[in-house]
Amino acid sequence: MRIAVVANTSWYLYNFRLTLMVALSRAGHEVVAVGPPDVYVEKLTAGGIRHRSIHLVGGSINPFRELRTVWDLHRIFSDEAIDVVITYTPKGNIYSAIAAAMTGLPTVPNVSGLGRVFIHQTLLTSLVKKLYQFSFGRAARVFFQNMDDLELFVRLGLVDSGRAVRIPGSGVDLARFSPAGDLYGVSSTEVPGVTARSAASRDKFVFLLVARLLWDKGIGEYVEAARRIRRAHPEAEFRLLGFAGVQNPSAIPLCQVEEWVAEGLVSYLGSTDDVIPYLREADCVVLPSYREGVPRTLLEAAAMAKPLITTDAPGCRDAVDNGLTGFLCRLRDAEDLADKMMTMIEMDRHSVAAMGRLGREKMIREFDEQIVIARYLEVIAGFSEAGAERNS
Repeated sequence: MRIAVVANTSWYLYNFRLTLMVALSRAGHEVVAVGPPDVYVEKLTAGGIRHRSIHLVGGSINPFRELRTVWDLHRIFSDEAIDVVITYTPKGNIYSAIAAAMTGLPTVPNVSGLGRVFIHQTLLTSLVKKLYQFSFGRAARVFFQNMDDLELFVRLGLVDSGRAVRIPGSGVDLARFSPAGDLYGVSSTEVPGVTARSAASRDKFVFLLVARLLWDKGIGEYVEAARRIRRAHPEAEFRLLGFAGVQNPSAIPLCQVEEWVAEGLVSYLGSTDDVIPYLREADCVVLPSYREGVPRTLLEAAAMAKPLITTDAPGCRDAVDNGLTGFLCRLRDAEDLADKMMTMIEMDRHSVAAMGRLGREKMIREFDEQIVIARYLEVIAGFSEAGAERNS
């Protein structure tokens, strides 16, 4: 079958969906990645995936520009003789569904978070709900990354419960994201697969937040928590890794980040395609986000046996067993976040290591990337069988 995989950035397709696209190709399907042109197009093609470009701006509400995107998608689906469309991100899901409806193509959207219009209720929210209702009413299957989002969409009448399926986020590559070295001097018999860190490195507790620089990711609360904690633990370090200058109403200006750095509150590490070295250096990974699908960065950190602190919010809470693999804090509450981070600092090294070990076990049990890939292969196989029956 010929499969289009659509998202609102080619960066997203390369960093989060390349493994799936390669798996589909190995299963005998022809895959075309569809997204806006950027530096990751070359990396996708180097990975053996063909790419088609569209004009799509995440923060745009210009109706003429948005209609052009829908038309471009329709043209690509027709030119490439696409059989099935797999989609991600809010605009990718909605616009692809409209374009696919023009020629009756089946779509498989993935709800990896509800986006800003659900976090901040505006006049636009009602329109987006209607668009979701149209899009998902025609979808063959709708994958949700957490039960909160699935149940909300069913309750609002945006998707039929028979089409809605919960999958474990994006999953995590357990072979690539794995513990390395000893953790806090705990022997490998106490924490399987993990070896000791020096006492010197343990003296400087390192927190890491990995996310696009958006207020909705809870970065403001993270910085305020750092300000509170440094009064008692000036040796603690608070690192921030992620894209700046994002086209999003919630974007944090780079000048604001520079002010925090100048104040000595955080270390800004820029952005990267390889988070592993940064995760390896962290003692605890923090994400006080307001709402997510299931945060991939948390899954990757837990797979590397790092304890987590995140909000008790949809998607975020799925990644943590509170008190066992990390801590949940209250939403938009810098004081509660600081309390949880302070608790983590003051825990003994054996307890921190045990949290990391249990987090790794949770990833193996619930979030193996192969579980997600198997669900997609199963759905695509169903389309192939149906097509063979029609042609027989």
